[in-house]
Amino acid sequence: MKQNFFSKLVSMTLAGALALGLAGCSSDTKTSETTDNGGTTTATATESVTVGLLHSLTGSMSISEKSVSDAEKLAIKEINEAGGVLGKQIKYIEEDGASDPTTFATKAEKLIDQDKVSTVFGCWTSSSRKAVKDVFEDYQSLLWYPVQYEGMEQSPNIVYTGAAPNQQIVPAVEYLLDNGYKKFFLMGSDYVFPRTANMIISAQVKAAGGEIVGEEYANMDQTDFASIISKIEAAKPDVILNTLNGTGNVSFFKQMSEKNYTSEDYMTMSFSIAEEEVKAIGKEKLLGHMVSWNYYQTTEGATNEAFVAAYKAAWGDDKVTSDPAEAAYDAVYLWKAAVEKANSFEVDAILEAIKTGTISFDAPEGKVTINGTNQHLAKPVRIGEVKEDGLIYEIHSTPPVDPDPYLTTYDWAVAAGLEPYE
Repeated sequence: MKQNFFSKLVSMTLAGALALGLAGCSSDTKTSETTDNGGTTTATATESVTVGLLHSLTGSMSISEKSVSDAEKLAIKEINEAGGVLGKQIKYIEEDGASDPTTFATKAEKLIDQDKVSTVFGCWTSSSRKAVKDVFEDYQSLLWYPVQYEGMEQSPNIVYTGAAPNQQIVPAVEYLLDNGYKKFFLMGSDYVFPRTANMIISAQVKAAGGEIVGEEYANMDQTDFASIISKIEAAKPDVILNTLNGTGNVSFFKQMSEKNYTSEDYMTMSFSIAEEEVKAIGKEKLLGHMVSWNYYQTTEGATNEAFVAAYKAAWGDDKVTSDPAEAAYDAVYLWKAAVEKANSFEVDAILEAIKTGTISFDAPEGKVTINGTNQHLAKPVRIGEVKEDGLIYEIHSTPPVDPDPYLTTYDWAVAAGLEPYE
């Protein structure tokens, strides 16, 4: 098993302090775990299995990723209270990716190589996912990735529980075109997801006879959007397609609001603004604007009502659920189902179980099943609108859409020869 300098240094300096991670499932020695309140609990290693959580708890992406971590912890708590997985209680070690792809890669290797976790639930941005992809493949470990993304990727060591582009981006553009929007302004953060998403959008819009009237990118930590807003004003688009992530959304909509612009002046369709971001930005600044996801807190159904109630009971009545949080919650239950199908915590056995195409979960968004070929989920598409109460309500939906991460079923995408931005 390979070790880099970081791994060797941790091994020498921490010695036995990481015994919890080494517990995995094989030893029957007593181990200690630090709990959220700073205390410790003692358990027999054979009674537990350890997983990793890897999200940005600090930096520009923490605005979004904290709720994803919370949802995973809720699923772990529920599963433990119901008896665990294969008779074992789930313990977790959480690491902070700090909104930095290099840090994500370093922490992923620590979780796998030093802590010996059974699997990892983590990442948000495509930059962070791509930074850890080689780590998981090199170590033959398994990442559960919970966020919509740009597609053009398939890894045997990643299960994608968020939307592929044909389950979020493409249907949103179709909805806009069908409703008379013809002039599109593309705005995003400057990294792989927005640039690849806008490449897809440009091909789709042009094939449908629409027009791209502008395309601008902002650094992840950018706070001044005056120049981009000036270009939007000059372009006079029918709609802004927004792939900003993190705190950039807060700055952009604040500055639009300072100019007294509303959705009636410049409609936006956003792909990374969910309920948590609405709270951070301010509902009055987003009133009437549209988003595209697969799930909302307001999604109807008894399963979602129970999920929302449990989430609020765990984290506070003022907390909101979101699509990425729901997909992360689903991921933990899907891992449990795959482990039980395989009757093993070994990655190879779990991947063989996934290949059967039978790993399912009755999720808050509706029943989800892992596609045994590309390891994505079939998902309904839900176009939503931000209302006065700060929640997002569905204004258009589809039946579950099969995942097509490479857009091979779309003639315009095939003709465009789309490739991911690296």
